[in-house]
Amino acid sequence: MGRKRAFTEDELLDTAESLIVQHGYSSFHLKLLASHLPGARSTIYQYYANKEEVAAAVMKRAMVRALVKAGSVDEKDPIKALQQLLRVYMEEADLHYFLGDARKVDVAQSKKAAQNVNEVLSMLKHLRGQLDRIFDAAQKQGTIRSDIPVFVLASLFFQLINTPNTLQLPPHEWADYLFALWYEGSGAH
Repeated sequence: MGRKRAFTEDELLDTAESLIVQHGYSSFHLKLLASHLPGARSTIYQYYANKEEVAAAVMKRAMVRALVKAGSVDEKDPIKALQQLLRVYMEEADLHYFLGDARKVDVAQSKKAAQNVNEVLSMLKHLRGQLDRIFDAAQKQGTIRSDIPVFVLASLFFQLINTPNTLQLPPHEWADYLFALWYEGSGAH
């Protein structure tokens, strides 16, 4: 009869995600993770061989969450779709931090980590394609400026995610507030 695990894989990944967000990928290590989980550190190895595998699994799980939510966005009205996507990105704001770290994962340490990182980057291309498609539709409809390259509009759009929520609004309200500012501008009409 096998020994009962002290925590589930989801609990491990939840804790790892929280620690990576709090400390950053570079400061994340299995000793830190083990100190925040019940039971022996060796239990981590029942799921993952090393830090890279844990981090890559956390990144993939966050990307899948964002991809599922983004996939439910109705793209018929490009402006509403962009607003919905910003809400998704704000709800999954940690993903933005993980994506910056995805290329830091030492994929030479593990085929499993390499596969997860490759899947994360592939899913990122899918999200980027969705965003480009929506921006293109909005420009064709004339609902956003067509004299500004989509890349510039999308880059500025993504920077909204990094805007500190100084008003401490719920994420969807903060997203709507920033979207209105981005879309309508800050000048008097």
